[in-house]
Amino acid sequence: MTHDTFTGVFPAMTTPFHEDESIDFETLRDHAQYLERAGVDGLVPMGTTGESATLTHDEHIEVIEAVADAVDDVPVIAGSGSNNTREALDLSRRSADAGADGLLLISPYYNKPEPAGMEHHFRQVADAVDLPQIIYNVPSRTGRNIAVETAVNLADHENVVGYKAASGDMNRISEVIERTREENFAVLSGDDGMTLPIISTGGSGCISVSANVEPERTCAMVGAALSGDYERARALHHELGPLFRALFMVTNPIPIKEAMAIRGHYDSARMRSPLSRMGEKNLDRLRAVLAALNEQPRPEPAEAER
Repeated sequence: MTHDTFTGVFPAMTTPFHEDESIDFETLRDHAQYLERAGVDGLVPMGTTGESATLTHDEHIEVIEAVADAVDDVPVIAGSGSNNTREALDLSRRSADAGADGLLLISPYYNKPEPAGMEHHFRQVADAVDLPQIIYNVPSRTGRNIAVETAVNLADHENVVGYKAASGDMNRISEVIERTREENFAVLSGDDGMTLPIISTGGSGCISVSANVEPERTCAMVGAALSGDYERARALHHELGPLFRALFMVTNPIPIKEAMAIRGHYDSARMRSPLSRMGEKNLDRLRAVLAALNEQPRPEPAEAER
């Protein structure tokens, strides 16, 4: 995989559960195939949106295997990060064996390493596992930013080929893009509402929550932006804006699982504890947003626009 492989839309997949909270693999496979048909550029199981924090390591691998087996022509980028470097190494090696085409590695959370420790953590995984890897900066979850200098330093490693940006700080994101332009290094938005601004400064796409329910529209927006049609990209960005906001009314992935149930992808928005269902007021707002999108013409898959 190269920088170009990480161009476009990569849905951050949810994990469906049966009533007893076991994984619903049939629905998982069906959804992976639905997203592939809709024209996405890859799939990202076992990230935050996949409720990775409440799945065992064996379940992680089972999910990755199921998604990899379900699709034909799109890469599978497996979430395999941890705040424990040995654990991240183990999950990354097992993900590679399970059929992953690349890895998404969240920065170590809770223990809040200094930049030197952060860089060493990522380098150990990159040295040990010969798959393309995306480092993931989401300080609202981890309590610590990946320093710009750390991202720039890691971009020289042949296996570190991307950066998922979810800090909300355009200055920081823009500087990472600016300082890695000569590298085989993709910067992907990890915040749907910032995808268009990030692409406008040189980003290459998004790892998207909203693409689970609006893959065609998300692909059309990103495809238009990447091809330089910013008038169309802006129109789609604003069309999707209410959904972007609604999907983060409460903690992700609660709203997206509710949205998938409303749209009929899931029979129920089941989550593992400690996550809980949305209240009726927020559900009403989400239903209204989805109903409004249903009334808009659905774009064709945007492959030709890229």
